[in-house]
Amino acid sequence: MVLFPWAAVPLHIFEPRYRAMVQDALQADGIFAMAQLALGWEQQYGGSPELLPMMCVGTISRHELLDDGKFNLVLTGVSRARLIQEWPEAQGRLYREVEAELLPDPDFDGPEEAQLRQAVVELTSRLPVEVAARLTRVTSRLRGGAFVDVLTSTLVSDLPRRYALLCELDVKKRMQRLLEEVSGVMTRLRPARTDGFVN
Repeated sequence: MVLFPWAAVPLHIFEPRYRAMVQDALQADGIFAMAQLALGWEQQYGGSPELLPMMCVGTISRHELLDDGKFNLVLTGVSRARLIQEWPEAQGRLYREVEAELLPDPDFDGPEEAQLRQAVVELTSRLPVEVAARLTRVTSRLRGGAFVDVLTSTLVSDLPRRYALLCELDVKKRMQRLLEEVSGVMTRLRPARTDGFVN
């Protein structure tokens, strides 16, 4: 799973190391990062497989502690971050800790946002009414990088493409790439049916 800033993901936390991580986060600032593992991680999953350099820092916006010590929670993305170094295991902690550089988006004002918004309007005309209303409600109040990140989280399901868009720090390029994604989605959807005449 790839988390994006401004987007929220539901998580079921059941592994002992991540349960410990969530407990510690809740006792502190409620923040932890969601990182990606490099190819071949399956062989070393119980250990410390290589981490990819780009990650997203999130804050626990909702949580529920279950009777067996597991958690259900919602993690909301706050900022991209780049891995600087991983700390050696210390103090008996089960989970991994890193030093990372926060990478907030700069302000963005360019024609690409208007083009992307127009494409989203066209896309929503092809979606079921409830889905279109939810997408419009979520994206209408966002601008710049936040707008494109929430759209990416909603529309792009392929993991490598999601990670590539997380790695793209240039908001303009990110919008251009997402515009291609939206165009691809629209080619797979039939235009909405209209009743009567259209002026």
